Amino acid sequence: MANNRPNNDIERRTHTALHVIKGAIVKVLGEQALWTASTYVSGSHGRITVTCKEKPTPEDMRRVEDLANEAIRKDLRVETVVLPREEAEKKFGKIIYDLFPVPEHVRELTIVIIRDLDGSIWNINACNKEHTKTTGEIGKIVIRKYRFRRSKGLLEVSFDIE
Repeated sequence: MANNRPNNDIERRTHTALHVIKGAIVKVLGEQALWTASTYVSGSHGRITVTCKEKPTPEDMRRVEDLANEAIRKDLRVETVVLPREEAEKKFGKIIYDLFPVPEHVRELTIVIIRDLDGSIWNINACNKEHTKTTGEIGKIVIRKYRFRRSKGLLEVSFDIE
């Protein structure tokens, strides 16, 4: 069924940008930022909240933005595969999940995989949203602000796509 909402394309681009930013965050901040606590998309604006033990420096966040835009310039393929849940977990492990659980009754998962040009995984996640076919369709990512919440061990990153 076609979705006639005018923001469908922009939200698909912004949602795909979440995956690109998450990959960049993990590349810069490491395993401490591996788990997503929440996401938000509205039009060309998005926000991702990840686990984080240490406050990132402004330079770290510039590197996140630069790496994300580099992934866009590379026009990486955004692959989606649908697998039985058990098979997806066996093949990819728990890395496909976020901190918010997929309900147990869901027996089939859509896995979104973005691979770098060398074949390594840029980002992988179970996700039931719509995505672009390549990262190049996203447009430029601009990180507008970030907030480290030490007491909760969380980093919130707000961004826009242009």
